[in-house]
Amino acid sequence: MSMDETNEIRIVGDFHSDITVIVVIPTFNEAENIRSIVDQLFALNITGLGILFVDDASPDGTGEIADGLANEHPGRLVVANRSGKLGLGTAYVAGFKIALDSDAPYIVQMDCDFSHPPTELPPMVAALDNADVVVGTRYSHGGAVDPNWKMSRVLLSKWANCGIRAILGLKIHDATGGFKAYRRQALEQIGLDRLTITGFGFQAEVALRTQRCDLTVKEHPYTFMERTAGKSKMSVQIALEAFWRLTMLRIKAK
Repeated sequence: MSMDETNEIRIVGDFHSDITVIVVIPTFNEAENIRSIVDQLFALNITGLGILFVDDASPDGTGEIADGLANEHPGRLVVANRSGKLGLGTAYVAGFKIALDSDAPYIVQMDCDFSHPPTELPPMVAALDNADVVVGTRYSHGGAVDPNWKMSRVLLSKWANCGIRAILGLKIHDATGGFKAYRRQALEQIGLDRLTITGFGFQAEVALRTQRCDLTVKEHPYTFMERTAGKSKMSVQIALEAFWRLTMLRIKAK
């Protein structure tokens, strides 16, 4: 059984044939953010931009709001409604596969909570002219995290990132970041059905597969901002679980 298999996915909407960039955004309890992220993304005036939400049966009504937005933006916004909370990794895999079913040459992943500034999207997509994958990074020159973060949050983020980079031997500076842009051929080469980690470690596993496939990667520095609404899902327990799963992944690969 592949990691993206679920009991049910109900898809609302369909992309027009002229869509060239699909932004995949997993959601769980993002009712306070979802309409604003749509408005800001479409305001960028990126030619051929489409948005794909993958919602895990959010109890706050995020999925219903997304369905309404799909009706407001026919051909440009699609919603994949899943039957329950099945993990970030499976949400991305499901979204990537739907995006690959279209003819769009570029696929982007980002969060719904504005921690990934929409204004960074145009230069990241443009950088795909000379790269297979563009990784938004907080930890290379020019990147940063929200200056209002508490020191405990800063240390947890840096500790998790440095530890995972060391475990996997990753060359990129931001191993845990979820702001990335891909050529469709890159996702096909990574092999979505080979991915196994469903939680926090998913981003690092994708980075590892990218490196092993010898894909051309360009890093794009940006400032990671605290979410504007809702509650962060990150914790020490989640980070420790990711360390364990990624360590097992590295051991099995040897």
